[in-house]
Amino acid sequence: MNTLSLGTILPSDNTTAAATSRLLDPRRTGNAANSLYDRLSKLVIGQNEAVEQIVNIYNMHSVGLTAPGRPIGSFLFLGPTGSGKTRTVEATAEALVGNPRALVKIDCAEFQHSHEIAKLIGSPPGYLGHRETHPLLSQEVLNQHHTDKVKISFVLFDEIEKASDSLWNLLLGILDKATLTLGNNVKVDFSRAMIFMTSNLGVTEMNNLVKTRFGFAAAAPPATADQAQADIKRKVVGIEAARRKFSPEFMNRLDKVIVFKALEEKELQQIFELELSMVRKRILAPDSPVKYTLRLTNEARQFLLQQGFDIKYGARHLKRAIERELVHPLSNLMATGQIETGDQIEAGFDQTEQTLTFTKGLFKVSVENMSA
Repeated sequence: MNTLSLGTILPSDNTTAAATSRLLDPRRTGNAANSLYDRLSKLVIGQNEAVEQIVNIYNMHSVGLTAPGRPIGSFLFLGPTGSGKTRTVEATAEALVGNPRALVKIDCAEFQHSHEIAKLIGSPPGYLGHRETHPLLSQEVLNQHHTDKVKISFVLFDEIEKASDSLWNLLLGILDKATLTLGNNVKVDFSRAMIFMTSNLGVTEMNNLVKTRFGFAAAAPPATADQAQADIKRKVVGIEAARRKFSPEFMNRLDKVIVFKALEEKELQQIFELELSMVRKRILAPDSPVKYTLRLTNEARQFLLQQGFDIKYGARHLKRAIERELVHPLSNLMATGQIETGDQIEAGFDQTEQTLTFTKGLFKVSVENMSA
């Protein structure tokens, strides 16, 4: 056995650590977070900050570092209508559990009076409606969309600024302790829930920061420095509007306050392609009575984009234009037998009539070979 001589000098703990240590990179994210980011980026257009913050919160949850006794995450989404606030919540549910409708949505416009809170938590014993009303926020409702792999609930309080103070006070307990007590004294656990709130607070002031544009693809984009300055002002205006409306106790319990920006031309083009792919999926759905391929000419695309562009209403106006100008005529053609299974349909544009035209191709393809 080898023994140390009296003259041997042992390295200190710091020397040993220095010899074996390596610098870690906290900017790297795990596979679960990367996968969620990729899926959300395809479903949510133009709101990178919202996507990144949701992924960050989910990443902490996936490794067990969520604060104990609190929801997984709580978000307040501010911004103009049609900018994607509700869509972001639906996309999160779709990306994680595969169903955009797998969320509990509370329309806060229905809770403008304190007595209406009974619809959320049920009437207490001795009050009219006890045992007859089913609370909208029961544990059963909260867990109904859990899967074997993902046990996360998604709760959306839409247009939170319209709710009464009673609902805000109710949320204080949920955000702080992840617990809600129903009218029958049964407790509901929100520790596996993501809480989302949307609001249009500060939209008028934000719109004043956006230069008015006429038509689609008319104005040149602002300089990068000017755009960055406008983004900072927009966030400040939105957050200040929320602070004026809500109490400091409420704001301090939120994990993230995110101000959505108005969608620009390039982003609306991406959303247009996404919505068009959804129309094609509806055409080729298993329960669709007539399955066919659909393509649009460049002129038809430009017409729909022009009809759907509205800086005030964002993507919501674009969706209505697609339904009105494209989906409704297609439904008429299907209902009257002018389109049959296997047809190739091309949507063009008539400059004189200012409307879409629909032409059937000369050749048919099998339904199995169709792609969305």
